[in-house]
Amino acid sequence: MRILNADDVRAAVDMRAAIDAVRAGFIALSTGQARVPVRTALETPGGVLLTMPAQIGASPVSAVKIVSVCTGNPARGLPTIHAAVLVTDAHTGAPLALLEGGVLTAIRTGAASGLATDLLAVPDASILAVIGAGVQARTQVEAVCAVRPITEIRIFSLSGAEALADELRARYDARVTAAPSARAALDGAQVIVAATNSPAPVVHRDALTPGAHINGIGSFTPQMQEIAAEVVLAARVVVDHRASAWAEAGDLIIPRDQGLITEAHVYAEIGEIAAGLKRGRHDPHEITFFKSVGNAVQDAAVAQAVLDAAQKRHLGTEVAL
Repeated sequence: MRILNADDVRAAVDMRAAIDAVRAGFIALSTGQARVPVRTALETPGGVLLTMPAQIGASPVSAVKIVSVCTGNPARGLPTIHAAVLVTDAHTGAPLALLEGGVLTAIRTGAASGLATDLLAVPDASILAVIGAGVQARTQVEAVCAVRPITEIRIFSLSGAEALADELRARYDARVTAAPSARAALDGAQVIVAATNSPAPVVHRDALTPGAHINGIGSFTPQMQEIAAEVVLAARVVVDHRASAWAEAGDLIIPRDQGLITEAHVYAEIGEIAAGLKRGRHDPHEITFFKSVGNAVQDAAVAQAVLDAAQKRHLGTEVAL
């Protein structure tokens, strides 16, 4: 079995390759070619342990991600989230690889937003606004910059915005600023990423420019709401997976329960658009909103790409079981 640490995972797959992998995974999910059981949650003394299995079509591998979320960890000097992905042979069940899952999760989450931006944002989008400066923000910026000619990046966060802006200036040939407010970051932005744990909306309709595209990736429980209801009401809404979104996405559940929208308000899954079954953006002036709560098909798709590259390039460490 091959053991791949965080550096190995980063080295194995770049963002373009991750976007391609996630595209194929979402197409399989939306066309009934993937098997993705509902993820299970086990309450633990420190938080929650999630298990997320998936198998994609004729792929030679299956994968399961195990994620622990322990909100008290920062006080211990530890990350809130730990994760690992086990890849097995789809036919024999033999374990093939164990991948560090935190980096893989950040890459696949970024890749989903990259795919959505590619399919939904206006082609010449050049201004990116990011609300939130945590771990996910970095791969979100990387993914959007991979598919659009971004020349300006604005970061707003209650903490960490200046540090992230300094980091991004060294990596991108773009004007990078730490915005004084969410509204200042959003003013004129054509692509927006919301990557916060905020229980209250941080993106409001009157702050959006016509034709803006939003990737909402932070809120992942029915009680969390990054995107205001009036934005959802006005937008063409696309999700990663309908059933998961209506079970977990407060951005959609809250306005539904307020009677502002019905479940029919979701226009499409991103895999349906990627597969050509539905159109993406209909109008250069419309607001588009991609809501993602994450799906195990992303982990399986990117894990396979990582393993394929690792085997060819002899990354990681082989161990005997």
